[in-house]
Amino acid sequence: MDHFPTNWGRPRNDAVDLYNTYPLHLRPDNGTYGRPKDSFEEGVQRTRQPIVTGTSVLAIKFKDGVIVAADNLASYGSLARFKDIQRLHAVGTHTVIGAGGDMSDFQHIQHDLDSLIISEFSEADGHTLGPAEIYEYLSQVMYARRSKMNPLWNSILVGGWKDGKSFLGYVDLIGTTYSASTLATGYGAYIAQPLLRKAVEGREHELTEEEGVKIVEESLKVLFYRDARSLNKYQIAIVTEKGVSISDSRVAPTEWSFAEGIRGYGAQTQ
Repeated sequence: MDHFPTNWGRPRNDAVDLYNTYPLHLRPDNGTYGRPKDSFEEGVQRTRQPIVTGTSVLAIKFKDGVIVAADNLASYGSLARFKDIQRLHAVGTHTVIGAGGDMSDFQHIQHDLDSLIISEFSEADGHTLGPAEIYEYLSQVMYARRSKMNPLWNSILVGGWKDGKSFLGYVDLIGTTYSASTLATGYGAYIAQPLLRKAVEGREHELTEEEGVKIVEESLKVLFYRDARSLNKYQIAIVTEKGVSISDSRVAPTEWSFAEGIRGYGAQTQ
């Protein structure tokens, strides 16, 4: 079977090519070999909206470090398409980042940060990048891309522990930055953030790791019940003076029997 539309006899316009009839390997090459100039050659491509996306990321400080958590779902529009995506990434030995938004842009950021860590390690000068440096670097990258009208469509939480101090910061696709003892992205900024503030603020220096994990898990469960783009399968990253630890995926038990009593659910109409 002939898979090339060029050979099907469909109309072709060398200036516009409305039907995309050139096979990729035969696209015009700007006249180098005598073929006409491709009208798409001058086009500048930009991501106008995220495609495969992750939802909320939660983070809190506790007395010995920080906790960052995110579920494993990457949605294709409203379709829960990929259910085993890790949205937490260790950067060096002191820092972890968690990202919501476009997953391909997050992969780009991961590769960029890994290259940065390798470059810093190659210097062999005894210095290592901590969470504050990674945070500043990301804020500059995100703002630079936004200024070029080609943003990285992500909201990122940066957490870490270095030199006896914990760090937690937020940066998004337009370069907005701020720090706090509790942070959340996406829908979690509306639903989970009040819960985190109530449980954590004022207790950052007395909260234990076990208490912090319990608070974050309860907030993730609340999000799963209310956010249509979330999943009850999640990972938790803990950063202390011992380094970065990202858990295996966990599944939160849920209860949906109460839904039968909700008006408009299932067969109930009144």
